[in-house]
Amino acid sequence: MSKRTRSSWGWGFEDAAIGAAEASAAAPGIEPLFGFPAQELEAAAPFASVLLPEPVIEPPPGDLAAICSQGKEDRAEHSYGSSYLDTIRAFRGVYEHVPDVVARPSNEQQVEQLLAWAASANVAVIPYGGGTSVVGGVEPKVPASFNGSCSLDLGFLDQVREVDPVSRSALIGAGASGPRLEEQLGEHGLTMRFYPQSFECSTLGGWVATRAGGHFATRLTHIDDLVESVRAITPSGVWQSRRLPGSGAGPSPDRILLGSEGTLGVITEAWVRVQPRPQHRASQAVRFSDFMTGAEAAREIVQSGLDPANCRLLDELEAQQTGAGDGTHSLLVIGFESTDASVDHDLQRALEIAADHGGRWDAPTGSAPAAEGNWREAFIKMPYIRDMLVQLGVLADTFETAITWDRFPAFHEAVVGATSEALGEPCRVSCRFTHLYPDGPAPYYTVLAPARRGDEVAQWHEMKQAAAGAIIAAGGTITHHHAVGRDHRAWYDEQRPDLFAAALGAAKAEIDPAGILNPGVLLD
Repeated sequence: MSKRTRSSWGWGFEDAAIGAAEASAAAPGIEPLFGFPAQELEAAAPFASVLLPEPVIEPPPGDLAAICSQGKEDRAEHSYGSSYLDTIRAFRGVYEHVPDVVARPSNEQQVEQLLAWAASANVAVIPYGGGTSVVGGVEPKVPASFNGSCSLDLGFLDQVREVDPVSRSALIGAGASGPRLEEQLGEHGLTMRFYPQSFECSTLGGWVATRAGGHFATRLTHIDDLVESVRAITPSGVWQSRRLPGSGAGPSPDRILLGSEGTLGVITEAWVRVQPRPQHRASQAVRFSDFMTGAEAAREIVQSGLDPANCRLLDELEAQQTGAGDGTHSLLVIGFESTDASVDHDLQRALEIAADHGGRWDAPTGSAPAAEGNWREAFIKMPYIRDMLVQLGVLADTFETAITWDRFPAFHEAVVGATSEALGEPCRVSCRFTHLYPDGPAPYYTVLAPARRGDEVAQWHEMKQAAAGAIIAAGGTITHHHAVGRDHRAWYDEQRPDLFAAALGAAKAEIDPAGILNPGVLLD
């Protein structure tokens, strides 16, 4: 695959970014869509004028120096993830916490050597995959007690190393991005079938480390469901779990690495479950009079045991903002797929349930309605659109959670109310369900408001404090699939039991006695 240039301040790749001319053309449509006007178009700070803190340490000696960089572009690229907070700071050319060294190992031996050097030199190490963290997971904001920081980029460990067609599994390097691993699996007629919104840039190791969620709404949607075993290099040695379809032999070693966010080891490879590409699909977009009515239909569908691949409910605002509706109705996108047999009957049954709740649709069953196509296209473009909105003075961010069905109505009202109050008028807080379980949904909220130009960081913190506080107070999880990072840390501490935190700290002390791995994430 040809090498593409990443954006110097925003999401993804420069060749896919929305330019100034296109942003200017879109500006008049902001007010009819969001209820408030765009502000004057602003350009990002020229990267040539951006000043970075000087490195405070030297690269490791000997052969390791050849795989390390202290170049301006490398250090800047590895300073931030892809959150709104990261983006607005990079847009303004503000870089407070920058890695002193960027290392790109091409094998496990080099990873081991780098960790040994870091421990001896008192250097913090931040494992880095695709740089798509939206929770401050890769920013080298480390305690002053360290002599410096090193961003350890796993991008060269990107090979599909082995394929087992009998068991339908594959051994894949942690640095393989979504397109990279799918390209290689496709040569064997297989797919991992894991498509987070960050798919084009995020990596397998990042998915495992953050317990990422894929695109599909039910069954085999979390990376947890697809992992067969994990291998990681730690400061104390190699961590390798046995490759098994399942086991009841005590706490699972690979499950402890899932969600460890680079604090327990550097994930280098994993065996994952794969499958042939689905040949049978059927889908339909269904309108409902309001969001809560659609939620009841979604609940009954997911509790029926049908296991739709897609069962994504958009509220009225979300449907309008993505071009899937006109703002007068909520929209449920239902889809089924199979590698073996027709799924038309499953879709028909789901539509019968939807109709019982007043659901209506226009397109013939099994086709891809325009509303569904518009939403799918918008889903892929959303991160690029977010960057365009930054240029037009719009605060655009998202957060997600999960809650049981019985508590959802009150929970939703509390979260939307607290977030709207923190932002003030005018603002928009919309919601969609990204994943569904028999016992509850995973609501995903989109926040839009006029940015307080020059004060966006403080504005974002006010919104985040209100939204996250309301989520925890109402009994939800601080994150369903975005991970904890540094941005969610305070509320993660509230969510987890104190004894569990102590046990995790004890494991960390055994595995990483010098505390060099991503300090400040998950643990002090």
